Amino acid sequence: MLGLVQYELLLFAGVFFLVGALDELAIDGAWIWLRLTGRARTYTLPRGSMCGPDLSGRAAVIVPAWQEDGIIADTIAHALAAWPQAELRLYIGCYGNDPATVAAAMRGAANDPRLRVVVHSNAGPTTKADCLNRVYRAIEDDERRSGRRYRMVLLHDAEDMVDPAALGLLDQAMDGADFVQLPVLPVPQIGSRWVGSHYCEEFAEAHGRTLVVRDAIAASLPAAGVGCVFARDILERIVQDKRNGPFSVDSLTEDYELGFRVADAGGRSRFLRVRDETGRLVATRAYFPGRLDASVRQKGRWIHGIALQGWERLGWKGGAGENWMRLRDRRGLLSALVLLAGYALLVLVAVSGMLAAFGFTQAWQNDRLIVALLYLNLASFGWRAIVRFAFTAREYGPIEGVRAVLRIPVANIIAIMAARRALMAYVGTLLGSPLTWEKTDHDQHPARRQAHQQGRRPAVKASA
Repeated sequence: MLGLVQYELLLFAGVFFLVGALDELAIDGAWIWLRLTGRARTYTLPRGSMCGPDLSGRAAVIVPAWQEDGIIADTIAHALAAWPQAELRLYIGCYGNDPATVAAAMRGAANDPRLRVVVHSNAGPTTKADCLNRVYRAIEDDERRSGRRYRMVLLHDAEDMVDPAALGLLDQAMDGADFVQLPVLPVPQIGSRWVGSHYCEEFAEAHGRTLVVRDAIAASLPAAGVGCVFARDILERIVQDKRNGPFSVDSLTEDYELGFRVADAGGRSRFLRVRDETGRLVATRAYFPGRLDASVRQKGRWIHGIALQGWERLGWKGGAGENWMRLRDRRGLLSALVLLAGYALLVLVAVSGMLAAFGFTQAWQNDRLIVALLYLNLASFGWRAIVRFAFTAREYGPIEGVRAVLRIPVANIIAIMAARRALMAYVGTLLGSPLTWEKTDHDQHPARRQAHQQGRRPAVKASA
């Protein structure tokens, strides 16, 4: 019986690992072909060309914030310093029952008139989408009062460190697009090498390879919620089909969904990879959760919103390429199940091996099918490790690339735990539980580390 269970687990895990490997190989092959044909070029900016040009029109940046008094001042101070353009307005969405965040936001602005603090009349936290919609209504009010319309609306989170070249670059990119997404680069964490830093390789691959292929095959682009910009006209077109604003209050991943709404409204989307003259990627940088429970909570929300709610709310549309990408987005639960089967198999092999060594049972003998599956999966794992190292090392250096390979088991365990949390939460919503803003707590900001490395004091002092 032990041998039979081991055989079935091997067959199940081996087949589905191989299916997943073929899916990733297809992305790898498409990316390599795009690179060889010049369709996936990463452009380089001329020196100083995007560090402060005048914008083609007014730009509004929306940042929702709930209990972010520890880092929101750093975010605001850095953004206003990095983007000196007079056409910029920075909107911070806060709540009346969170005065600490309001005070920290005002302190971070240092009397810069480009800051707008929008206080929600509802007690927080509501949902992130509700906060974003409240800020969007404030933008509409400002447009009516001033008689001037915004050209574009950017989304950022309270922990983001914007790139100085990003605003001017996005302004130019909007000439031929309705939605533009810049890459996101998590910042490695010295105090959390295994949990907080494992986001580095995931985003390096997703925003260096997968989204490049997705953009090339004209599939709908999901918005990351940070480093993304929308034309004012396309948001107004989406609002016509919504009640309170362009963001879906009944979705946990309203940013992801908004990217699809742009495509549904006939808008053109674009993923933009550009480097400055030093080779540094123009991207949004941020610290991601460094604790295991916080990481599981965040990824559980992603799986819940993208894999489960996405299946329910967005369905299947378009051609083969579009549905291929949607299927990839929704494979989180199945991937976690296969990973769980694989780790259970490792435990079972160890137990059966010990029993066989003491003569209690006979070790099961592999057949040709299982041996073939094992060798194919071993080869695919080796290739995946090479790809992970290469994309991570390109952005963070070879040492972090090696760590990325070593962190694979950690990432897998987090994925399994997050999938379980997502499934339980989704079942809860089906039974009537309300959606809540499951935000991540932040207590450190990359702008502080940057200031320390440059030998200067941070722009602002964070509140306790």
